[in-house]
Amino acid sequence: MSRMDVPSTPDVPSESSKDAGQSAVWPLIVLLIAHGLSLVGNAVTVIVVPLYVLQLTDSVAATGVAGAFATVPMIIGGAVGGVLVDRFGFRRAAVLADLASGLTVLAIPLLALTVGLPFGVLLLLVFLSGLLDTPGRTAKEALVPDFASDAGVQLTRAAAASSAISRSAMLAGAALASVLLVSIGALNSLFIDAITFFVSAVFIGIILPRASSSSAADVGIMPAGVWAEFVEGVRFAARTPIIRSVVLLVVVTNLIDAAGFLVLFPVYARTVTPDGSLLGLIMGSFAAGALTGALAFAKFGHRLPKKALLVGGFLIAGPVPYLAMLAHCAPPLLLAAMMIAGLAAGSINPLLSATLYEVVPRALRARVLGALTTGVTAGMPLGSLLAGSTVELWGLVPVLLGAALFYAIVALSPLFGTSWSGLTQA
Repeated sequence: MSRMDVPSTPDVPSESSKDAGQSAVWPLIVLLIAHGLSLVGNAVTVIVVPLYVLQLTDSVAATGVAGAFATVPMIIGGAVGGVLVDRFGFRRAAVLADLASGLTVLAIPLLALTVGLPFGVLLLLVFLSGLLDTPGRTAKEALVPDFASDAGVQLTRAAAASSAISRSAMLAGAALASVLLVSIGALNSLFIDAITFFVSAVFIGIILPRASSSSAADVGIMPAGVWAEFVEGVRFAARTPIIRSVVLLVVVTNLIDAAGFLVLFPVYARTVTPDGSLLGLIMGSFAAGALTGALAFAKFGHRLPKKALLVGGFLIAGPVPYLAMLAHCAPPLLLAAMMIAGLAAGSINPLLSATLYEVVPRALRARVLGALTTGVTAGMPLGSLLAGSTVELWGLVPVLLGAALFYAIVALSPLFGTSWSGLTQA
């Protein structure tokens, strides 16, 4: 009997359909929780390691070098990570990445508290810790559309939820790092940090079920060559105008962000609080604002003009923190400025992610996302090195001013050129 033949009755969902809907959403929730846990670990690492390097060496330039060693692996991981994720499968790649991050982070305090940790060995561990981090994050992000589809969740809402989890994780990681720095110190904080990666691996490897869609490796289709597939991802990105524009914009803003988060913010925090605990509050305030912004985007983002939202987000999120530090704002005002900047930044990632999810075919998703990661992170090591060396030469104030002005100029770029028209069509 067709649906039209059924006597007219109210459309009330049955208990079984409600249960089915809840069970379909649960895997997406598990994935997002696991993703959040690993990002909490990343947030703790980003806060604790620069402060530990400053404490160990008392050198801003050395902190910049450590930041470069933390970001170069993101470029390498982006270059081959997407292809490796396709080969290993999204789930296996995510688990391996979390285990590797946990082990390398754990090695830092273990060596420092036993046989000793020379600066060169610390740099090596920082490098290794980040090498599989980018492929792991790519794998988790590549799983989101599949589980969202199984759950019947709109892609825009799933992207916003993923971004909200990222922001929440940054907030939780910053708060955790602040508490740990004050209570048990930088080195001991890394023991707790390692645990977050191990728990994330358990969630994805054991608790998370399979999605109805699978990666090439999951269905037994092994691609031909790593380099050929990476090139395929690059070519797709290069011939898609909106992706080209996104990469060019984000590579520059990431360069400035790396200078800020890895060098300028830690150095400023050390000038205000000797133990650098203000850095956790700075990061946490930004993350709290970003979480609010991501949730607001999930609710209202589809109704707002994308280009205006993107430009406004970058204009506020980028320059405001540097201007607040230049003004030597009292800590409450500085944290309020960071929260406002985070609020503006909250819509940027879900907006761009939703656009990319719609533009990139599933068969190319991991390798294109990996190629994009290579592109957008290419300037980050340079940003960290430049920040460390220029602060040593000229002092903190001129570098903060330059970062604010450069960010403001770059943020206006989506207003020019036809390639950004794809943002409104996606």
